Amino acid sequence: MAADVKTDDYPHEIDEQLTGFDSSVSSVKTMLDKLMSMHRNDLLQKLNPLDQAKLDLMSAYTLNSLFWMYLVTQGVNPREHGIKQELERIRTYMNRVKEITDKKKAARLDKGAAARFLRNLFTPGLCDKG
Repeated sequence: MAADVKTDDYPHEIDEQLTGFDSSVSSVKTMLDKLMSMHRNDLLQKLNPLDQAKLDLMSAYTLNSLFWMYLVTQGVNPREHGIKQELERIRTYMNRVKEITDKKKAARLDKGAAARFLRNLFTPGLCDKG
């Protein structure tokens, strides 16, 4: 945990949670530093349009999630704030991108291969071995 925090300032029962939180914040900071160090145009040129959409959605969702956490730290109920609707809107687009990705991964029927398979399957003499 951070070296400048005195352990007398909080209940010791939450040491483990605070250590985990500190680790998570450090991980987020490391990833954001890495992402922010790249020039956006250079990064986008390397990506296809679907991956560009994924990156934009991930960025928007991350920033809005961080704002949600900020509201919580300020004593504001984020469920009663416009951020909730924004996160839901982004999730809708994320689901749409997932549907598109799943459709691209779905197996495609090779009609020619299927016709050859069926033609050969029912060709006389192939099943008469015995």
